[in-house]
Amino acid sequence: MNITGNTIFIPGATSGLGLGLALRFQAAGNHVIVGGRRTELLDRIATEHPGIGAVQIDTADPSSIERATQQVVAEHPELDTVILMAGIMEFEDLHTADFLETAERTIATNLLGPIRLIAALVPHLSNRPSATIMTVSSGLAFVPLPATPTYSATKAAIHSFSQSLRVQLADTSIQVLELAPPAVATTLLGQENDPHAMPVDEFLDETMSILESNTDATEILVDRVRFLRFAEAEGRTDDVLALLSGRV
Repeated sequence: MNITGNTIFIPGATSGLGLGLALRFQAAGNHVIVGGRRTELLDRIATEHPGIGAVQIDTADPSSIERATQQVVAEHPELDTVILMAGIMEFEDLHTADFLETAERTIATNLLGPIRLIAALVPHLSNRPSATIMTVSSGLAFVPLPATPTYSATKAAIHSFSQSLRVQLADTSIQVLELAPPAVATTLLGQENDPHAMPVDEFLDETMSILESNTDATEILVDRVRFLRFAEAEGRTDDVLALLSGRV
């Protein structure tokens, strides 16, 4: 991926890593459009960061995805990159059926949302001379956090879907990247003060450095996620799972 001169749509960019990436990409010389559910946050971002576009979108709602993607393409026909940041992470107790509502909400947002966005945008992106789809999985795609089983499962599904998407789109102009963050100190699951979480700026610095220095990368992996990504290959899955079981 060339990190400058793009027009980038980032649904799920009103806070946390999504907003952080939006600002880093804008600073690198890209035109960025952020997406999110809350119009007041979108308005604030557009006011505080001149040049950033904003589109209201609920990635759990198919009709909202259809409306928002049509708006983005109509207003920004030069769109060539989408970064699928939107996601939720919630604790689940599997002892009773009470977790089911959370599981369904997580699947709708974390798995169906990105798939629907990809379906809506591939026809446009495939007509661009060069384009990028960046999915966002997690280190937990490779070893699950037992306290968030559906979140972990959706991220494993995103990893698998990304691999298939990359193969199927190999005959197009679209590059498929997968960003797999470790635990980062954001409000996702209240990790902003977690001593185990990676500082946000450190994550953003390393991610942008990888994108700039390794334009042919398919997986964007900061060093602190590698113990999860390669746990199975290194025969450490049980040990890492036991470690994650204590972080609840």
